[in-house]
Amino acid sequence: MGQYNLDKMFNPKSVAVVGATDRPGTVGWVLGLPAYSSVTAVGKPIDLAVLCIPIAAVPAVIEECGAAGVGSAIIYSAGGKEIGEEGAAVEERIRSAASKSRIRLLGPNCMGLSVGSINLNASFFHAMPQRGRVAFAAQSGAMCSTVLDYGLGERIGFSHFVSVGNSTIDVDFADLIDYFGNDRDVASILLYIEGIRNTRKFLSAARAVSRIKPIIVLKSGRSQAGAAAAQSHTGALAGEDLVYDAAFRRAGIIRVNMLVDLFSCADLLDKQTLPQGPNMAIITVAGGLGVMMADYLAEYGMEPARLRPETIKALDRYCPPLWSHGNPIDVTAAMKFEDIPRLISICADADEIDAISVIFIPNGLFPPASFAELIVSDKVATEKPIFIVLPGGEQAKAGRNRLTESGFPIFSSPESAVRSFRYLYEYQLSLKMLAEVPRPTGAILVDRPAARSMIDSVLGSDRTLLTEFESKALLSSYGIAVNETHVAESPMRAVELARQIGYPVAAKIHSHTITHKSDVGGIRLDLRNADDVIDAFGQIQESVKTRAPGEHFGGVTVQKMVKEKGYEVILGSKLDPDFGPVLVFGMGGVMTEIVQDRAVGLPPLNRLLARRMLDSTKVFKLLKGFRGQPAADLDVLEETLIRLSQLVTDFPEIRELDINPLLATVSGAYAVDARVVVGFSATPAPWHMALSTYPEEFVEELRSGTRGRLLVRPIRPEDGPSLTDFLVELSERSRVGKLVRRFEDFDERFVARLTQIDYDRDMVLVAVTNPDGAGEVVGLARYFGDPDLIEAEVSITIADAWQGQGVGAKLLDLILKAARKRGFKKAWGLCRPQSRDMISLIERQRESEVTPVENGQKMKLLVDLTTYTDH
Repeated sequence: MGQYNLDKMFNPKSVAVVGATDRPGTVGWVLGLPAYSSVTAVGKPIDLAVLCIPIAAVPAVIEECGAAGVGSAIIYSAGGKEIGEEGAAVEERIRSAASKSRIRLLGPNCMGLSVGSINLNASFFHAMPQRGRVAFAAQSGAMCSTVLDYGLGERIGFSHFVSVGNSTIDVDFADLIDYFGNDRDVASILLYIEGIRNTRKFLSAARAVSRIKPIIVLKSGRSQAGAAAAQSHTGALAGEDLVYDAAFRRAGIIRVNMLVDLFSCADLLDKQTLPQGPNMAIITVAGGLGVMMADYLAEYGMEPARLRPETIKALDRYCPPLWSHGNPIDVTAAMKFEDIPRLISICADADEIDAISVIFIPNGLFPPASFAELIVSDKVATEKPIFIVLPGGEQAKAGRNRLTESGFPIFSSPESAVRSFRYLYEYQLSLKMLAEVPRPTGAILVDRPAARSMIDSVLGSDRTLLTEFESKALLSSYGIAVNETHVAESPMRAVELARQIGYPVAAKIHSHTITHKSDVGGIRLDLRNADDVIDAFGQIQESVKTRAPGEHFGGVTVQKMVKEKGYEVILGSKLDPDFGPVLVFGMGGVMTEIVQDRAVGLPPLNRLLARRMLDSTKVFKLLKGFRGQPAADLDVLEETLIRLSQLVTDFPEIRELDINPLLATVSGAYAVDARVVVGFSATPAPWHMALSTYPEEFVEELRSGTRGRLLVRPIRPEDGPSLTDFLVELSERSRVGKLVRRFEDFDERFVARLTQIDYDRDMVLVAVTNPDGAGEVVGLARYFGDPDLIEAEVSITIADAWQGQGVGAKLLDLILKAARKRGFKKAWGLCRPQSRDMISLIERQRESEVTPVENGQKMKLLVDLTTYTDH
């Protein structure tokens, strides 16, 4: 239900407690307030009902709340889905009753919520959280209690504190992210997650909000148990926790592994700017702790900044003669502590430094309280984040408290400071990625009918495992290169094929049931003559009988032995039950599961995302060329990943897919072995995906007056440069467009918001001059809607040279149809009174309105999309 009525839950004007009692110590204790026999007996509007009753009674009470016009309700009681079928049936009755009156529900099995700005405590938390700018939500009631107690002790304030409970009926994390993202009182969003019910909805909300507010997640359950039953290498490599990591990275979410880091990151983000790079300066009065900090940086793939000679010379002015003359900047006990702010200032001005840490320990010469006063009174103005590490007990605590009160983020150990630095740096990289323009991919030509025929044929024969020959045929249909492979059902046919291909050749088992060929001795290599081929056929057949009795043996495949040197990598996909298709890339070969060098990503991919997958593996260092060996063709590897991404996007029937190895060479890449597992899918493409896919159904060719043909299509991330050119060349008059508010000053982030959109939420159509869709942008149509799919704001902008050609009216028609198909009920926009083509199109619609606004300077157009007819 999105955001509908959530304001009545988090900003209610009236609250009713159902199940009220005058017994102290109970959940429904109402402290002597007036009581009524029922909700309907109140006789006044009620925004929020807090239900302190057994779950079996909840459906009837929700019906009563609907009759009384209640907007939202909190269900404390347990006993829903978590107890089995009986509880699930109760939840379904609650959902049915609430949906009739559009009542928003939090719970069941939750502890309620509190909102600091209005002093609302609709919970049975043991205390009221301090007021602040952090919104916190958790599935676990125990975690809520723990976090609340920790926050009180550490003086951490909250704008909202929410126990979501089961979140199986209505309000979930996605709803909360959307709501908190639009609340000015919220600076950052903290979530404790055990599992996500609707991953597509969650990632859609997170991708939209993470651009403007940090989302920090502590996700429990990091085990690999879910991968144990996988049939393929890919399934074993892409464990559940790695998939969550990949999803969070794609959405711009910061994932932390410890409770203390949840708040450290939120505190840092509220008080500091993000680091622009990974290079940290370590100023320390304790050499050992400085070395430890450098070690912790190394564990996370970072290192202390390499100081330039001019920086060392500047530090020399204030450091004692025996300081380290490097980084860590160990100033020793001989340091004049009053000069520490000078060192911070020097590091702040050094271009090679992205962040600064200061480690101070209690000592008899300069107590922590004095150090804190020094840092506060002589604060260095800098855009670089500063991490102050002040370990120790009571004496150090006095200094930490003083610094915390003055707005400094404080850490009690080098390790916690480095972890927070890493999280912030990775978040900065995520934000850059969200605004980065990928290189053009070009047209991905595929043969969908051939792929569909192959999958349907296998499923129609009651099989799930494709043979290697079938698997390679499937890959070939999507333009993924494979080595030449033929099936031989007899030794003589194998010899005939070997002669056609040319010696030497390889022979591999051809089977409908055997997954891993090497496990059953099903591979023979470097066969140089007919006798070798005949012997190999018999050896493979005998080995299968011995090692896998009863399994299918259908002969062998004969393949050309690979002569070209290259690097063995693995590409694959598995169908995750929560996130849909998941992609894997890493070091390939028979040792792939032992080496465990892999990157996990979610489709769809573009070149930028594909390159990031490659870059995050150790094998990538080899692929770039190593010790005289030539580099692999990385562009081809990127394209192969993109083609694989498209394949699993188009076919939800693909449950697991391995290309192992894919041989990456200086001239290309091709699959040497492949394995695919399929199954029937109840969810059609593209709704099996966790992320929205490119909506090809909105591609349309049109004619525009005397200027010729145009192609209208949804925008792509790689359209950034051409869209920038389009915006730059617009006249001042055109920037106020035919159906648009004035364009704000645009920069890279603004262009990224237009080009890197979530097609589930928003739509931007561009009109381009080339029929292949890669030409000059001459028109732009967009809608941005609310998550509830009630109203969408529509805008149209046309290049000056293309105005008066009917392009604007056609774009308006297409964008309104796109909004209607997405499910929006209404659309509106503003235009000039002179835009008669726009106004005329809307006036011809039933249930439409054209109203002068801004003293007649503009016209507001409103159209009912439920009755909109095509033009």
